[in-house]
Amino acid sequence: MNVIEVAKSGRAACRTCRKPIAKGELRFGEEAQGGFGEGVDVSYRWHHLDCAATKMSDALRAALATFEGEVPGRDVLEVKMAEADAKKPPPFPYADRAPTGRARCQGCGEPVAKGALRVAVERDIERGMTVTKGAGYLHPACAAAYVEAQGGTHADLTEGLRKNTRDLSDADLDELFATV
Repeated sequence: MNVIEVAKSGRAACRTCRKPIAKGELRFGEEAQGGFGEGVDVSYRWHHLDCAATKMSDALRAALATFEGEVPGRDVLEVKMAEADAKKPPPFPYADRAPTGRARCQGCGEPVAKGALRVAVERDIERGMTVTKGAGYLHPACAAAYVEAQGGTHADLTEGLRKNTRDLSDADLDELFATV
């Protein structure tokens, strides 16, 4: 569980900006697994509150909700968390207009033209020995078949698109749902 507490000494450095956290300053502790395996005491990665607001807004917001003390400059932290949230991509699936023509449709393999509507879905990306999650893009006409082949349903796709799509006009949404 992440915590907010007063720094006991000035020895800890912020894991975001690498600068020291002064003794007596409020700090955000991100819970981390102990370095020596399971069952070991929990350790924390410490961050300045300002740094956590811009890099880990959701985790800091949850910790602030349970913190019982006074947080100086909390209104500034709230603004920084809101700005950080606005920069995050929406959850999957969502639709937008392609900013470039470099993406290839995961369904048909053809390029998604610059400025064209596209549907973003979560996919696994293999990088050497590891697999990470990232966005995969689809033409709207290819999206339903792709999602169904992955075990989803057309209803899940359309519901997710309605809930998560942020920056499209009503006309764009009409065009999107006419082809999905």
